[in-house]
Amino acid sequence: MELRQLRYFLAVAEERNLTRAADAVGIRPTSLSQQIIALERDLGTALFVRGSAGMTPTRAGARLAEHARAVLDSARRARESVREARTPRVAVTPGAPPWSASVLWRGVAEPTLEFLDAQTAEQLPALREGSLDMGVLLLPTDLAGLDHVVIAEAQLGVIVAAGHRLAERHAVRWADLDGSALSWFARSAAPGYHDAIRESWLRAGWQPSAIGASAPRRALFAAELAHGGDVVALRPAWDVRPGDGLVWLPFVEDSPSIRYALAWNPADSAASRWCRMVADLVRAERPHTSAVLPRGQRDPASASLGFDRVAPR
Repeated sequence: MELRQLRYFLAVAEERNLTRAADAVGIRPTSLSQQIIALERDLGTALFVRGSAGMTPTRAGARLAEHARAVLDSARRARESVREARTPRVAVTPGAPPWSASVLWRGVAEPTLEFLDAQTAEQLPALREGSLDMGVLLLPTDLAGLDHVVIAEAQLGVIVAAGHRLAERHAVRWADLDGSALSWFARSAAPGYHDAIRESWLRAGWQPSAIGASAPRRALFAAELAHGGDVVALRPAWDVRPGDGLVWLPFVEDSPSIRYALAWNPADSAASRWCRMVADLVRAERPHTSAVLPRGQRDPASASLGFDRVAPR
């Protein structure tokens, strides 16, 4: 028997329903059924009576349920005691607010803090299984079983190269992007956010002439916009920094927004303690660099954080 099998078995014993139990443990009902059958074969006895009303534990199943609770509780306490002493592991999704990593490090106050660069979709299973203590990820996403707090929200605008046809404007409308290709990211990285922003541009009546994968490295991203033809990106103002050769343009109307959350597993007492310490710090932090905006343009992303910026003249 494995701990994983005991966890699956106990979910069925408590729910008395295969579909609900599968939802609770995060696997398909067919996979869960196979796991239960394999456990019954290993033990040499039936653990459930299967009927139209659901799955009722047999006498052997009821006895196993008592032991399974004790074993899983002991494993949980052992895991938590180790986590209290081990190096905290934190993931930050690419494109997260540039000040978030620094604040997390200061808030956790552990010199051996381990930082991982991981997409939102990669973080979720790691947070649920306990191999990751907390993560900064993109919303919206499926946070079932996790606690979270929103740490940053900003207006999305259009990033173009300084020599782009739109670079001298103070703001843009979606129609101004007609004919432009979009530098975007793979849906698998953050499906919820990907679909939400795609719905925003479709609702506004815009269709990119082409959609290409955004370069992961900052220098390559800037080169793509500068030399890739009529290419634009949809990002917050903090993604443009002096010397990049890029300009951030706000939308006149119908601007989508980007939100980041700090998420953790409430079953992990150590992670819950760390997150309580750092959540307020992250939300209160201010960006350290000015975005490169059109002449005289106020940065609405900065204004939403409680202070104003004006582009260099």
